[in-house]
This record gives sequence, C-alpha cells and structure tokens, in this order.
Amino acid sequence: MTTDPNPNSGRSLDEASLKVPSKDPKKKNNEKNEEDLSDEDLALKQQLELYVERIQDSDPGVQKLALESMRQEIRTSTSSMTSVPKPLKFLRSHYGTLKAYYETMGESDVKKYLADILSILALTMSAEGERESLKYRLLGSEGDIGSWGHEYVRNLAGEIAQEYTKRQQIEEATIDDIMELVEQIVTFHMKHNAEPEAVDLLMEVEDLDLLVEHVDATNFKRTCLYLTSSASYLPGPDDMLVLDIAYTIYLKFEEYPSALRIALFLDNLQYVTQIFTSCNDLLQKKQFCYILARHGVAFLLDEDMVADDDDREALQDIINNTKLSEGYLTLARDIEVMEPKSPEDIYKVHLLDGRASASANVDSARQNLAATFVNAFVNAGFGQDKLMTVPSESSSGASTGSWLFKNKEHGKTSAAASLGMILLWDVDSGLAQIDKYFHSNDNHVIAGALLGVGIVNCGIQNDCDPALALLGDYIGKDDSSVRIGAIMGLGLAYAGTQNEQLRFKLSPILGDAKAPLDVIAFTAISLGLIYVSSCNEEVAQAIVFALMDRSDSELGEPLARFLPVSLGLLYLGKQESVEATTEVSKTFNEKIRKYCDMTLLSCAYAGTGNVLKVQNLLGHCAQHLEKGETHQGPAVLGIAMAAMAEELGLEMAIRSLEHLLQYGEQNIRRAVPLALGLLCVSNPKVNVMDTLSRLSHDTDSEVAMAAIISLGLIGAGTNNARIAGMLRNLSSYYYKEASLLFCVRIAQGLVHLGKGLLTLAPYHSDRFLLSPMALAGLVVLLHACLDMKSIILGKYHYVLYFVVVAIQPRMLLTVDENLKPLSVPVRVGQAVDVVGQAGRPKTITGFQTHSTPVLLAAGDRAELATEKYIPLSPILEGFVILKENPEYRDDR
Repeated sequence: MTTDPNPNSGRSLDEASLKVPSKDPKKKNNEKNEEDLSDEDLALKQQLELYVERIQDSDPGVQKLALESMRQEIRTSTSSMTSVPKPLKFLRSHYGTLKAYYETMGESDVKKYLADILSILALTMSAEGERESLKYRLLGSEGDIGSWGHEYVRNLAGEIAQEYTKRQQIEEATIDDIMELVEQIVTFHMKHNAEPEAVDLLMEVEDLDLLVEHVDATNFKRTCLYLTSSASYLPGPDDMLVLDIAYTIYLKFEEYPSALRIALFLDNLQYVTQIFTSCNDLLQKKQFCYILARHGVAFLLDEDMVADDDDREALQDIINNTKLSEGYLTLARDIEVMEPKSPEDIYKVHLLDGRASASANVDSARQNLAATFVNAFVNAGFGQDKLMTVPSESSSGASTGSWLFKNKEHGKTSAAASLGMILLWDVDSGLAQIDKYFHSNDNHVIAGALLGVGIVNCGIQNDCDPALALLGDYIGKDDSSVRIGAIMGLGLAYAGTQNEQLRFKLSPILGDAKAPLDVIAFTAISLGLIYVSSCNEEVAQAIVFALMDRSDSELGEPLARFLPVSLGLLYLGKQESVEATTEVSKTFNEKIRKYCDMTLLSCAYAGTGNVLKVQNLLGHCAQHLEKGETHQGPAVLGIAMAAMAEELGLEMAIRSLEHLLQYGEQNIRRAVPLALGLLCVSNPKVNVMDTLSRLSHDTDSEVAMAAIISLGLIGAGTNNARIAGMLRNLSSYYYKEASLLFCVRIAQGLVHLGKGLLTLAPYHSDRFLLSPMALAGLVVLLHACLDMKSIILGKYHYVLYFVVVAIQPRMLLTVDENLKPLSVPVRVGQAVDVVGQAGRPKTITGFQTHSTPVLLAAGDRAELATEKYIPLSPILEGFVILKENPEYRDDR
C-alpha cells in the first residue's frame, strides 16, 4: 500500500500509486524519444521546434524574431560542465533541416544570423574533421564570439588550426579571414586568463608576433613563463622564435632580469647589450652583472651601457667575479664551517672493521695522491687546510714541503696544484702562496705550481691578466710536464673568454710536428675550453690539422681522444653549426673517425633535448661490435648530454641507460655509469644512486671504477649521508685493490666538495640556463674517465682538476644596495612547476624559513619571507641585490 507522500497535493491515492512504478506508461509508448522530460524541458523543446518552423517562414521579420529568440535561449542556457546545454540537445534533430534551408536562402542579414546559430550547433553536431563550426562562423555576422561561451571558442581554435594546415598545402589559398578570427580569439583568451591557449593557437597559425600586442601588465609574466617552458619541447627553429617573442615582451614591460636570462639562453650578446642600454637603473645593472658572472660570460661594458667611469669599473668587477671568494667565505662563516678538514675526517676510518682500517694507515704514494685530491676538493676555496697551508712551525716551510714530498714524481704536480684549489678564486693571496713553488728544482713541482695558478684564476677575470703573465713564458719550455702544467693552467684560467692572445700562443703548438702527443692533447683541450661554444674556425682548423698529422700509433694512444673532444667543445650546444666540421671528420684516420663523429654530434646537441639526436645515438649504442671499438663510449655520454636539458627527457634517458646496461656490450656498460653521473650531477636521485651502488660491485673493474666516480659526481657538494656511507663500505670492500680504492677516495672528496657548499651542476637560474664552461669541464673529465687505467690512474691524474670550471657555490646571498651582505628571512623549499596553472599557485612546497645566506640543493627554490625588501632578480640564486620597499610599513 503506497501512501501519498504529500497528502495536500490534491492528487488521489491511485494516481500517486500509478505515478511511482511506471512513470506514466501512455507517455512512454507514445513519445519514446522524449524520455522523461520535465514539463519545463518539454515546453522548451516545443518552443524551439516552433522557432525552427518560424525560421523557415517567408516573412523576414518573423525569421529574425525567431532567430533572436533562439539565440537568446542558447546563450542563457546554463548547464553543468559535463553535459551538453539543453537547447543544443533539442536542436540536434533539426540541424540537417536548418542546414538545408540555409543553402536555399538569399543573401541577407537573416542568413548571417542563421549561420551564427548553425556555427554553435555544429559544436555538438558536425562530423569529425568537417570543420563546420568554423565554416558557418566565417559566413556569419561579425559579432562578439566570446558571448557564445568558452567551450565554443576553444572548439573554434581547434578547427582553425586544422583549416590553417590544410590551406598551407594549397598554393593560392588566403588566410586573411582566419587571421581576423584568430585575433578575436586571442583577445578573448587573454582577457579570461587562458594565456596558454592563446599561445598555442598562435603557434599553430605561425603568427606569434600578434602576442606582443595583446599582453598587458597583468598577464605578461604568465604568458612568458608558458613560452619559455614550451620552448624546450618545440623543434628548431621554432624554439628560438618563441624565446625571441618572450624576450620582446619582457623588454616591453621592462622586466629586464628575465629578458637577460633569455638573451643568455639564446647566447645573443647583442641582446645583452640592448638590455644594458635600455635600462637606466644602476642597481638593476649591478644585478645583471651578477647574473652574467654566474653564467661565466666574458662581457665588456662600454660608455653606452654605463656612462660613469667609476660605476663602470665597479660593474666590470662584478662581471669579472672578483667578489666571488668574499661572498663564498661569508657563507662559510655564517654556516660555521671554516674549520679545515683533513682527509681522515672524510674517510671516517674508525667506523670500519679492523682489516680495512689497518690498511688505511699505510703510507703509499697512491694513498697520498688520493689524500691530496680529497684535501683539495674538501677545502676548495676556504684558503686553509691541514696539509698544504699549515703554518710552518719548525724550519722554514718544512711542513708544507713535507706533504708535497710524500708524493712521487707526477704526484707532486697534483699536490702543488692542490694549493690552487684550496685558494680557489682568491687570486691575490693564491698567487702569493703558490709563488714559493716556482723556485723549486723539481720540474714536477713547477708544473703543479703553474697548474695551481690556473686553478686559482678559474672563472675570475682580471685586467692585469696575472695568469697569462706568469704562465705564458713556460709554454715553450723543453720539459713536457712543465709545458702541460702551463697550458692546462691557461685553459682553466681563461675558460670561455675567447682570448685572442692565447690563440696566437697555443695554436702553433698544435702544428709542431716535434711536440709529444700529450702536450698536443692538452693544448687542444685548453683551446677548446677558452673558445667553448664559439664555433671559432681558426681554432677548429688548427685542431683538425693536428688530428690529420698524427700517425696511426699515436691515434691509438689513450690521450688522442682529447683531440676530438676539444673539437666538440668549440661547438658545444651549437647544433647545426657543427655540420661542416663533421664532414671534414669523415676524412680522418679510421681509428679515430667514428670517435670524432660521435663526440662532435654529442657536443653540438648538448643541453638541447633534441629527441632525434638521442635516438640516433641510441642506435649507435645498439650495435654489437668487436672489442677494439671505442666510439660507443662517447655515444652513451652523448645521450646524457643531449637529454639533460629538461626533466622529462632526463627521466627517459635514465630508463634508456638501464636498458643499455642489460643488453649492451662491455664498452657500453663502462660508459653508462658516467652518463648517469652527468645526468644527475650534484643531484643524488635515489634510483640512480641504487643503480650506481649495484654497479660499483661489478665484476668488471672498469665498470666498478666508473660507477664509483659517478657516485662522487651525483653527490658532488651535497654531503649526502647515504652516498658517504656507500663509499665508506666500498673503501673496506676494496681495501686490497689500490686502483679501485683510489677511485673511492676521489668520490669521497667530491661528495664533500667544499664541505658541502659547492655544486658541479652546470644548470643554474631555476635550471633554465646551462653554463657552457661548466659542462665543458665535466665533459673533458668524463671522456678521460672512459679510459681510467691509462689517464686517471696513470700519470695524468691532474685531469681531475678540470672539474674546477664547473665548481660554483650553491648559495643564495642577499646583499644591500652597497653590495654588503644583508641577512633576511627566506623560505626555501622544493620548486613546484606552476606553468599554465590558474590563479596564483604556490611556487614552492614543503618549505623551511631560514636567514640568508642559505644553501640551495638541486630542485630547491627560494622566496623572500618579508615584504620589507624587493629583490632585483625574480630568481633567488647566487648574489641577489635587495632594495627597500618604499610601501612597507612596520606594523609594530
């Protein structure tokens, strides 16, 4: 028995009981298609059907009225996001009728009105690929398209993209009508916070210049953020075009620091000059100089950029990095790590079991050499340590000398050079302390002193050119170790400066038939570093001729690989510019031809994320070749170099390298750990750490050594406790194997680089800019590691000092308007990708609040936690100038 739920409804009981179970069977039978329509919907449906009839009336007045009413219905119909609006649903069955009637009408306003309605109906009705919505839109009236709603506009944008592609294939087709519509759509999107959609549409119709007119002060940052982020996924030359537009927009709104980052990304020094001349604020120019210094650009200011002589000198000093040492030591004092550390503090032998700790105290030359490097890496830039700079208490200089002479022959070179590493960036006191070694009778010590001078000056430019003055005279000496010391020193001191004097000094050595191969190899690398990414033809020619003149036996030497590498460095990241040189390399001796090919390809596309090149390199790695082939090593490294450009590619490359480990030949397996090390340099990802930990126990000692060095690279300067623990265990596992133990020690030194204040990551500025010098240093080191036994475990262990060009403090140091350190609270947390997100999403997550100076780990981002100051750079990294906020009121 059903009781009436609402007795006052006036319906009889049986009517109510009928209603519930069968939902009115008569209705169901009669009008199946009007399933379950409420009275309201039914009325609407009938109303619309009436309009359809009226539209076909012969009286234009009646037609117009019907169209107006129908238009009103469609516009005012609100619906949930997921379902089709009611009027569109009911008009579906009449779409064909209206289309047919439209074709019979004569030209009139009414016809255009009908076209508008058909255009909106086509949104849900037209067949895939017919583009009817666009067709009728173009035939319709010139009304405001936004009033039909967002979904309609998005659908139109999609159809325009298809139509544009189609018209591009037809010779005579015009696109003016489409472009008018595009302009309307872009205006609509920009008003409604849909910048990414506007950008996408303009990319489709290849007219991004329109964007510049439509951005305003409220949305230009979001627009540019989307442009710069999408650039890494676009094929060339579109990517450069997109960045050009972003640069133009930033300049238009005087957002100079962001424009400068794009200019550096494009490697366009004319843009940099333009930014300096456009900006009138001296403080901002100082901030530009800090950005240039961090990127390592050798840039000379002139009167147009900075009018006042004193100001110009002050700004040039910042670009020359003369204040880097001071800032770094400010950070060290603030974090209280000035106390020098000895290698024993790093090894932590007391935590190991008996047999390994017993062997650790044996005074072998190999162990001492390892301790030299560990000491140099750990105390890098602090200016004091416990081995080399100990004040002499007994007789004059006995204690500093004593450590030096605990090393054998070429070991002394690295020991003397380590002093340069400890005094890194502090040119004045560095040169003064190294000077004593110049008076030694031992050529190895002199070579080390020369290299030390180069290391101290690395990344610091000076008007007096002390490095050139000191090292220039030693280039032509008879003893090859002294020559190498001087040549490598010059390469490190002038990396990236494109100094012409050095070209005139070093190029002749390459053409000298009597010069030994090692001298030639290091000369080539130094020229490669000095002219990195410059595509300089004279240098390229000199290296090419040097390669052609070498005999078969010389090209088989381990150091011969440095010649192709140096050639690659000239084209680092320069893509197509390398093609002419690649053609020339096909004429080389077959021993080195393929090696040269792979190296040129991998360097030219380094940091570009070019998927096709990665596939090409993977193809070379897939071949199973004879034992003697060496060119697959550089191909594996090339995969990492190309894919390190953005996070997605990086993750995919890590997975591809896992496959190579499983299926590749031995020579590929030896290179995979090094490639992983490069992909995650100073960024200890857990999955990569585990892979390397597994490989560090590999039966092939070369694979194990590469994995151990790579553990050092991914943990470089992070003090990562897990990696430190792994390396301690490895040191006890390999306590009998001197060469593997040496690698473990080097890795331990790298992990504690600068007591955890430094990084080797070549990317900076929110992982947007790639410093070519830093990458070049890492690439040279990794190519040397492809043949550990002959180079790093042989007598050329000082190639480890090539990492110095990649070393940078991983700090945020805020300074006031007089460039004095200023401590302010900042929030440091994991960076969040907010590209194309609505509203104002948080840019960091899981943050902690600290006072500057602070350390930034890989993937960290900082933001000011106070409104008292305004930062002059949108990205808080390195040195950031703060100016006081004039609108700030202290509530207390």
